[in-house]
Amino acid sequence: MMTPFLYRLLGGLAFIAAVFFAGLITGREQIQDKWDAAKTKAAVKVAETKEQQAAATVKVVTEYVDRVQIQRVAGQTIIKEVPVYVPAEADAACVLSRGFVRLHDAAAAGSLPEPAGGADAAPAGIALSAVASTVADNYERCHETGEQLTALQTWIREMKKAAEPGSPD
Repeated sequence: MMTPFLYRLLGGLAFIAAVFFAGLITGREQIQDKWDAAKTKAAVKVAETKEQQAAATVKVVTEYVDRVQIQRVAGQTIIKEVPVYVPAEADAACVLSRGFVRLHDAAAAGSLPEPAGGADAAPAGIALSAVASTVADNYERCHETGEQLTALQTWIREMKKAAEPGSPD
């Protein structure tokens, strides 16, 4: 036979266990709710960041293409004008040596030329107007590369700005 004390003890233990498990379940639900809210907030932020980055990419690429087109038109216009600025008389009056051609080609390749020799003094058979056209074309490409680098730097800054927390929308 159980005594009233034992009943009270078992009742008290049952009450404590019920309170414990109720708190456990409630705590779990609260933590799960916080976790779900944080995941939703993060997903929204990722979507906003992707949208901002996509818009920035379109803007930068459009500007880059426009600027490169301007550089190409300017470069081609300059190349078309070579015969005006370097006429046939200038071609005939200026003899380019093989050494000049070797030095120019080495500089374009970013390497040191072989030591100069007697054969370098001989005419290369290249017209001054051809050199002018080549130099103008090289500068056109240089300017295009500069625009590409500028666009890439702008794109990187825009990607970083869009990904930073608290960045302006």
